[in-house]
Amino acid sequence: MRKTTIIEAFNRAIDGIIYTLKNEKNMKIHYLIGVIVLFMSLFFDITRLEMIILFITISLVVISEMINTAIEKSIDLFTDKYHELARIAKDVAAGAVLIASLNSVVVGYIIFFDRINPLSHMLLNKIRKSEIHITVIAILIVLIFVLVGKALTGKGTHLRGGMPSGHSALAFSVATAVTFISEEMLVSTLTYLLAVLVGQSRIEAKIHCTTEVIVGAILGILVTIFIFQLSFV
Repeated sequence: MRKTTIIEAFNRAIDGIIYTLKNEKNMKIHYLIGVIVLFMSLFFDITRLEMIILFITISLVVISEMINTAIEKSIDLFTDKYHELARIAKDVAAGAVLIASLNSVVVGYIIFFDRINPLSHMLLNKIRKSEIHITVIAILIVLIFVLVGKALTGKGTHLRGGMPSGHSALAFSVATAVTFISEEMLVSTLTYLLAVLVGQSRIEAKIHCTTEVIVGAILGILVTIFIFQLSFV
């Protein structure tokens, strides 16, 4: 058997990276979040040690996802039938990815919390003084945008399915309003976590696809931010 050259080994390794990026939805999400975190680090006084920790954390998530994919493909190569041991192997690999992802959330929160917190307090103290009806107006406008979007795309019903996800839009709209009104970053984080769970539940129930949920979340956040900013013009 001909020995693999270093160049060929590198090419095959890169092919593996590209394969997971092209074919694994979760890997696309991991890369997107990683890029956002690294971009944010440019605007904060991140120490060399903290940057090393960020790189290791991001790499750990990507590596665990690639190993998970390799295990899944290896099992699928040998059998296409249900087997309890195959299920356990896949679940354990997926669990490793989950642990790495949760670890990345904790690391990111610890590194960026103290840097974002002072800026958020300045903004929240200002917006906190706004009238309560602004929040209601923001939610109503988000709801109108959702109904218009469903009417234009012609998918789903007014309360189920379609583009964008109304539940996600309203959940993230409320989370954004809570962020503006509250002075506590912990409250804001927990509220956004609940909004994420709402979006995830819509995907798991197969009522919406990931794109519809993401579009709904972005719509809810942007419209609410715009309404609150408009109130201070």
